[in-house]
Amino acid sequence: MANTTDPTPATAERTFGWCHWHEGPSETALMVQIIEQGSGPGAGLYACAPCREQRRLTPLT
Repeated sequence: MANTTDPTPATAERTFGWCHWHEGPSETALMVQIIEQGSGPGAGLYACAPCREQRRLTPLT
């Protein structure tokens, strides 16, 4: 049986998000609010660390 595991180490890539409060890219964006809609999918709003601190937003777990 052939070995199917990849021997190359995985590299940690940076993930970029979007902050809906300052309307820009962010590496620290976390979901802070969910908008539910009756018909169709809802939406999540994300805020970066500085915006969460300034506006006292609590991340959803």
